[in-house]
Amino acid sequence: MNDPWRNWTRRDVLRSSVALALSSWGGLGASTAFAQGPGSAGRLTELNATDAGGIDLVLERQSLWVGGRLGDAITVNGSIPGPSIRMQEGREALIRVHNRMVESTSIHWHGILLPYTMDGVPGISFPGIAPGETFTYRYPVVQNGTYWYHSHTGLQEQLGHYGQLIVEPAGRDPVDYDVEYSVVLSDWTFQAPHTVLRNLKTIEGYYNFQRPTLANLDDQMDAGMSLGEVIRERLRWQRMRMDPTDIADITGATFTYLMNGHAPEQNWTAIARPGERVRLRIVNASTMTYYDFRVPGLPMTVVQADGQNIQPVETDELRVAVAETYDVLVTLPDDRAYTLFAETMDRSGYARGTLAPREGMAAPLPERRRRPMLTMADMGMVHGMSGNGESAGMDHGSMQEATRDHGPSAGSEQHGRHDGVLPITRLPERLAHGPDEHGPGSITMASTAYRQLADPGVGLGDDGWRVLTYGQLRCLNTPGDRRPPTREFDLHLTGNMHKYIWGFDGKKWSESEMIRFQYGERLRINMINDTMMSHPIHLHGMWMDLYAGADDYGDNPRKHTVNVQPAELLTVDISVDAPGQWAFHCHLLYHMEMGMFRTIAVVRSLEGDPIDVVA
Repeated sequence: MNDPWRNWTRRDVLRSSVALALSSWGGLGASTAFAQGPGSAGRLTELNATDAGGIDLVLERQSLWVGGRLGDAITVNGSIPGPSIRMQEGREALIRVHNRMVESTSIHWHGILLPYTMDGVPGISFPGIAPGETFTYRYPVVQNGTYWYHSHTGLQEQLGHYGQLIVEPAGRDPVDYDVEYSVVLSDWTFQAPHTVLRNLKTIEGYYNFQRPTLANLDDQMDAGMSLGEVIRERLRWQRMRMDPTDIADITGATFTYLMNGHAPEQNWTAIARPGERVRLRIVNASTMTYYDFRVPGLPMTVVQADGQNIQPVETDELRVAVAETYDVLVTLPDDRAYTLFAETMDRSGYARGTLAPREGMAAPLPERRRRPMLTMADMGMVHGMSGNGESAGMDHGSMQEATRDHGPSAGSEQHGRHDGVLPITRLPERLAHGPDEHGPGSITMASTAYRQLADPGVGLGDDGWRVLTYGQLRCLNTPGDRRPPTREFDLHLTGNMHKYIWGFDGKKWSESEMIRFQYGERLRINMINDTMMSHPIHLHGMWMDLYAGADDYGDNPRKHTVNVQPAELLTVDISVDAPGQWAFHCHLLYHMEMGMFRTIAVVRSLEGDPIDVVA
């Protein structure tokens, strides 16, 4: 930042003056208060929670410099992101969290297997951490890999309440590297999070300034379509009351995109010598932003997904959904700088850093790509599914006949019950939606959902680069308990963009019943995305074994968060081995806040009535 004052607003000056006066009133001299001033985002530190005596985390509301402007943040030990926390597998973590705010808070240890009372979800696993109180997290560390932590209270995560977790293996690490760096990707807004939410609920597409208009007809013509084809496509979307640029609810219109707390112009830098193998531990700690990550000019070898070692995959780019983590290896080949480039899925901005042999170096930024547009395939209109192409897509009422009996909603354990084991390979590639029973909580749906394991996602795959897909993920070593599942249910991801309502099976969390898992069972969930948007679905407390099309069932990868694309059918199998109550939700923060959340109750028996969420 050449000029730290260049982006000051009148509000920033007034806020700093008040802070200066309060500091002086509190006994500090004016010169001391001014010398201290607000801190800056990106002041990275590291702690080890399995060291003797444990660690302390202090949560505070502070004014903080973010990308050259002063913002209101929730800091963990004085910064955003919070400190990177290391742990050793096989030891006990001890973490004292001190709440110095005037509001309740929490910390959830994302992807960590632990007793449910340590999971950190207010109202489900504990009451929360009240103002002025200290809560002690203590749990055995039974895994290794790259994870992260964040608040599970309201919209606090948007204010900077997050950080990285690195769990070192008890034995030899199968990943060979010379130097490692955390790459924490996030999004920041200077608007109050509840103002952002109010805007989303008030005007559909409030932050979407990339919509098709008469003025940008030439954009699609530049992509190879004739004027007539462009107009016909526009009319087709209009008839369905949809927007093909509806890819991200919140965009660069308000977001600043951060890498380790640094805005793009601040150029966070990782240092490595030529020839060194660099391990990048990538965490998407955003509230709403999908990132497409690459190092232009260098191939990446993906060695870990969601903290789990996988068979290495060399690629040029990978999409990191919100809450996912990937570990990649790159080798610095020569004495020059390379850009770490994380472009947003909707192309409205980017986070950026540098890999270089020395501080102060920078590489050119790659050319920005045009913003993608959804296609009829994203709406479930896949060639060969119907005779006219229209009836197989998003519909608002008349649905095709279901291919099987869907039974009751996913909240009822009788749904999809089977007497024997379920197939574990060559699962159905398509599934007809069936009757529309989801009410006003779901206004669009693909009457045919299909598997998209080889699809990298909207806006990717047309550049000639290799792009990682779920279909390439394979476990390095087969985890325990790969029994075939004996029970399954379908779970529809639903939304009403006009009213900004999100849920499962057309219901918000406040309208839903608990979903019951039976302790000890092996369970299958078929997730069906009825919306136009991708959703990162996270299950607390238990792993999801993702069906990735492997011929060997033992090769399917294990994940804590799975991305479900529009019109996608995605299947996960779960070993129900964690007693208690657990959260299960979309990790887009504003979708979760608006109802895309369920409570999982792990019970001894499925007999009897469903448990009411209020009880």
